[in-house]
Amino acid sequence: MPFNKPHMEFFALDMDSGWERPPGYTDDGVQQKILASDIDEDSKTGSRTRFLRFQPGAFSTVPFVHDHWEEVYLVHGDLTVGNDEKGEGGENFLAPTYACRPPGVYHGPFKSEGGCLLYEIHYYDETNPFDGAP
Repeated sequence: MPFNKPHMEFFALDMDSGWERPPGYTDDGVQQKILASDIDEDSKTGSRTRFLRFQPGAFSTVPFVHDHWEEVYLVHGDLTVGNDEKGEGGENFLAPTYACRPPGVYHGPFKSEGGCLLYEIHYYDETNPFDGAP
Protein backbone atom coordinates (compact mmCIF):
# COMPACT_ATOMS: atom_id res chain seq x y z
CA MET A 1 0.00 0.00 0.00
CA PRO A 2 1.50 3.36 -0.94
CA PHE A 3 1.95 6.06 1.63
CA ASN A 4 -0.37 9.05 1.35
CA LYS A 5 1.62 11.67 3.19
CA PRO A 6 1.33 15.12 1.63
CA HIS A 7 3.96 16.38 -0.80
CA MET A 8 5.78 19.15 1.06
CA GLU A 9 8.74 21.07 -0.31
CA PHE A 10 11.20 22.86 1.95
CA PHE A 11 9.53 25.38 4.24
CA ALA A 12 10.47 27.05 7.50
CA LEU A 13 9.38 25.19 10.63
CA ASP A 14 7.91 27.12 13.53
CA MET A 15 9.65 25.41 16.44
CA ASP A 16 7.73 27.50 19.00
CA SER A 17 4.17 26.36 18.26
CA GLY A 18 2.26 23.24 17.26
CA TRP A 19 3.55 21.08 20.12
CA GLU A 20 1.29 18.73 22.10
CA ARG A 21 1.68 15.96 24.67
CA PRO A 22 1.76 12.65 22.79
CA PRO A 23 -0.44 9.69 23.71
CA GLY A 24 1.13 7.48 26.39
CA TYR A 25 3.00 10.28 28.16
CA THR A 26 1.72 11.82 31.41
CA ASP A 27 4.47 14.44 31.86
CA ASP A 28 3.62 17.77 30.20
CA GLY A 29 7.37 18.23 29.69
CA VAL A 30 7.25 15.68 26.85
CA GLN A 31 5.82 17.08 23.61
CA GLN A 32 5.49 16.08 19.98
CA LYS A 33 5.29 18.11 16.80
CA ILE A 34 3.89 16.15 13.86
CA LEU A 35 5.68 17.01 10.62
CA ALA A 36 3.74 14.72 8.26
CA SER A 37 1.42 11.80 8.86
CA ASP A 38 -1.00 9.44 7.20
CA ILE A 39 -0.69 6.79 9.91
CA ASP A 40 -3.83 4.82 10.72
CA GLU A 41 -3.21 2.70 13.78
CA ASP A 42 -6.60 0.96 13.45
CA SER A 43 -5.98 -0.33 9.92
CA LYS A 44 -2.21 -0.57 10.56
CA THR A 45 -1.18 1.46 7.53
CA GLY A 46 0.82 4.57 6.79
CA SER A 47 3.59 6.44 8.53
CA ARG A 48 4.30 9.45 10.71
CA THR A 49 7.29 11.77 10.98
CA ARG A 50 7.60 13.85 14.13
CA PHE A 51 9.81 15.67 16.56
CA LEU A 52 9.62 14.56 20.18
CA ARG A 53 11.14 16.77 22.83
CA PHE A 54 11.76 16.38 26.54
CA GLN A 55 12.11 19.43 28.73
CA PRO A 56 14.91 19.14 31.34
CA GLY A 57 13.89 16.60 34.00
CA ALA A 58 10.86 15.25 32.10
CA PHE A 59 10.35 11.49 32.14
CA SER A 60 7.96 8.65 31.38
CA THR A 61 7.17 5.94 33.90
CA VAL A 62 6.32 2.76 31.95
CA PRO A 63 7.80 0.98 28.92
CA PHE A 64 6.19 1.43 25.51
CA VAL A 65 5.34 -1.23 22.93
CA HIS A 66 3.61 -0.64 19.61
CA ASP A 67 2.70 -2.49 16.46
CA HIS A 68 4.67 -0.35 14.00
CA TRP A 69 8.33 0.23 13.21
CA GLU A 70 10.04 3.16 14.90
CA GLU A 71 13.28 4.88 13.96
CA VAL A 72 14.61 7.47 16.39
CA TYR A 73 17.48 9.90 16.00
CA LEU A 74 18.57 11.87 19.07
CA VAL A 75 19.32 15.24 17.46
CA HIS A 76 20.32 17.23 20.51
CA GLY A 77 20.72 16.70 24.25
CA ASP A 78 20.66 13.64 26.48
CA LEU A 79 18.23 10.74 26.80
CA THR A 80 18.12 8.14 29.57
CA VAL A 81 16.55 4.79 28.67
CA GLY A 82 15.19 2.38 31.28
CA ASN A 83 14.60 4.64 34.26
CA ASP A 84 12.16 3.56 36.98
CA GLU A 85 8.75 5.06 37.81
CA LYS A 86 10.48 7.80 39.85
CA GLY A 87 12.75 8.77 36.94
CA GLU A 88 15.83 7.19 38.52
CA GLY A 89 18.41 4.86 36.96
CA GLY A 90 18.68 3.75 33.34
CA GLU A 91 21.34 4.13 30.65
CA ASN A 92 22.24 7.62 29.45
CA PHE A 93 22.85 8.50 25.78
CA LEU A 94 24.10 11.74 24.22
CA ALA A 95 23.38 13.07 20.74
CA PRO A 96 24.03 11.93 18.10
CA THR A 97 22.44 8.54 18.83
CA TYR A 98 20.10 6.35 16.75
CA ALA A 99 17.66 3.47 17.41
CA CYS A 100 15.60 1.29 15.05
CA ARG A 101 12.85 -0.77 16.69
CA PRO A 102 10.67 -3.40 15.02
CA PRO A 103 7.05 -3.90 16.08
CA GLY A 104 6.53 -5.56 19.47
CA VAL A 105 9.73 -4.37 21.15
CA TYR A 106 9.37 -2.99 24.67
CA HIS A 107 11.41 0.20 25.14
CA GLY A 108 11.75 2.90 27.76
CA PRO A 109 10.78 4.43 30.08
CA PHE A 110 12.66 7.59 29.08
CA LYS A 111 14.07 10.63 30.82
CA SER A 112 16.18 13.64 29.92
CA GLU A 113 18.25 15.47 32.52
CA GLY A 114 19.11 18.49 30.36
CA GLY A 115 16.38 18.22 27.72
CA CYS A 116 16.53 16.70 24.25
CA LEU A 117 15.10 16.75 20.75
CA LEU A 118 14.35 13.51 18.89
CA TYR A 119 13.45 13.02 15.21
CA GLU A 120 11.20 9.98 14.78
CA ILE A 121 9.70 8.01 11.91
CA HIS A 122 6.90 5.50 12.63
CA TYR A 123 5.59 3.19 9.91
CA TYR A 124 3.75 -0.03 9.21
CA ASP A 125 5.35 -2.70 7.04
CA GLU A 126 2.86 -5.10 5.46
CA THR A 127 5.60 -7.71 5.00
CA ASN A 128 6.19 -7.92 8.77
CA PRO A 129 2.78 -7.87 10.51
CA PHE A 130 2.55 -7.76 14.29
CA ASP A 131 -0.73 -8.56 16.01
CA GLY A 132 0.00 -6.51 19.13
CA ALA A 133 0.61 -9.48 21.42
CA PRO A 134 3.89 -9.26 23.35
